[in-house]
Amino acid sequence: MKNIAISEDHLFRKVYAKGQKIFCKHIAVYVLTDYRASRLAHENPLKTRINRVGLTVTKKLGHAVVRTRTRRILRAAYQQLEKDNNIKKGFLVVIVARDAATTAKTQDIYGDLLYAFKKLGLLLPNNAE
Repeated sequence: MKNIAISEDHLFRKVYAKGQKIFCKHIAVYVLTDYRASRLAHENPLKTRINRVGLTVTKKLGHAVVRTRTRRILRAAYQQLEKDNNIKKGFLVVIVARDAATTAKTQDIYGDLLYAFKKLGLLLPNNAE
């Protein structure tokens, strides 16, 4: 299922101010419980909770081409993380690109995301293994 993006500025500010955070080499990850998750689950055709994800890539990282490439890599790494791991749902997740993210590969970002989600306690144990 396609991820729902965080588009409201007040949600970004709330996650930055009140959320848990972890800083890695390429990214910073902020996480906050989404109190609207149960309402969104009813609207979801699968009737399951989801994470709302916001990506932040600032102008100081480069021109539009660089920012778009970085955003695309962040999105791909998060989708790969969701596909490979069992992640807790019902959270607002904001991923902020740092300077090193502009030259990073998807696997570099994936490794940082995996580390951050483990430290934040958002990875559930896989029963299949």
